[in-house]
Amino acid sequence: MYRLSNTVIGFLNLFTLLASIPIIGAGLWMARSSTTCESFLQTPLLVLGFVILVISLAGFIGACFHVVWALWIYLLVMLVVIGALMAFTIFGFAVTSQGGGRVINGRIYKEYKLEDYSPWLRKRIVDPEYWNTIKACILNSKTCADVVNWTPIDYMQKDMSPVQSGCCKPPTSCDYNMVTTMVQDPDCNRWNNSPMLLCYECESCKAGVLESVRRDWHKLSVLNIVILLLLICIYSIGCCAFRNAQRAESGYPYEHNRMTKVRPRWDYHWRRWFHDQRERLY
Repeated sequence: MYRLSNTVIGFLNLFTLLASIPIIGAGLWMARSSTTCESFLQTPLLVLGFVILVISLAGFIGACFHVVWALWIYLLVMLVVIGALMAFTIFGFAVTSQGGGRVINGRIYKEYKLEDYSPWLRKRIVDPEYWNTIKACILNSKTCADVVNWTPIDYMQKDMSPVQSGCCKPPTSCDYNMVTTMVQDPDCNRWNNSPMLLCYECESCKAGVLESVRRDWHKLSVLNIVILLLLICIYSIGCCAFRNAQRAESGYPYEHNRMTKVRPRWDYHWRRWFHDQRERLY
């Protein structure tokens, strides 16, 4: 059992070390791609890949070769990662607690309003530079290619994704058949029949994107809890491997007692004094 923790940490870090190579390769491939949606994710993938590579390398060297300083760096970085992941997970649940869409009578799909989402998400989505990048992704993905050819019956019977509901059609409440004095949704005036325009500048489109982000982020937060528990277990095993490496470096086997000072019993001094007095008498 002495080297079990070192063996487990060594194999786990060898696996993650090999797993970091395709992650870095995917990031470099996206950097060369001309598709806006793919290049949008290149930086997070590259950062994640290199962080995993460095942590895994330090843990593998430290556990297999009993390098104390490498394991110390490994445990320190792991502690930072666990703390950051915990904060990110809590923040994710807080951000994704709002939203969800509004039910439309006679329709299977829902519609989405920008004001239903958290202020932090709304602030990011209304940024022109950020929104232009997302809009280019939607255009390149041809999300609205099928919806624009739907008949009125299709709108009654078919479901839509949040992006399709917000970006590929005007709000259901819009009335274009007659002049009305009623105040309509501002998105009704932003709608355009051109395939390159549609409702991409509508607030409902931005809300649909936020709903997709909210759903994915909520799933990611649940996955983060599982990963967090796994990292805590690995960190505990790493602490055992760190102590084993310290013992190996100091030259003391695991079974040997390395205590140099032992606190004497409460009656030690009295017994010693009594023994000295008896020696003097005899």
